[in-house]
Amino acid sequence: MIKEIGNVKGVIKEPNKRLLVSVNVLGSVGPISFLANEDDRVSSVINTALKAYAREGRIPVLGFDVDNLICYSVNAGFNIMNPQEMIGSVAVTKILLCKKEPEPEEEVEVEERRKGKARAVRGWKSRLLRSLFYWKTRR
Repeated sequence: MIKEIGNVKGVIKEPNKRLLVSVNVLGSVGPISFLANEDDRVSSVINTALKAYAREGRIPVLGFDVDNLICYSVNAGFNIMNPQEMIGSVAVTKILLCKKEPEPEEEVEVEERRKGKARAVRGWKSRLLRSLFYWKTRR
């Protein structure tokens, strides 16, 4: 926008619009609110939220990796947000963060663990019986 002031032509930049973003974390006490520029990416907004979340010492602990989180827009019917989008383009001010579920292990590994646990001695009763059996055979 060009505006003439007296005899001087000048360019007046429009100020960046700022949005009040409210981020809820699943399982946390309450939202974290902060200001973000309209042209910030969703990933940078999530990073800011994670830093504020860690600074306040909230539970559950999320870490600092954006890739381990799923970001939902609460305003738009719980749609998953793309981390590369601009926060102003989606016009979302309320965000819900959730941890991604860990990938399921292969069944073979789970079965091997179960077999290993079945061989392990459990509890005080089995140790007592084993020690009594040991003393009975020694006599």
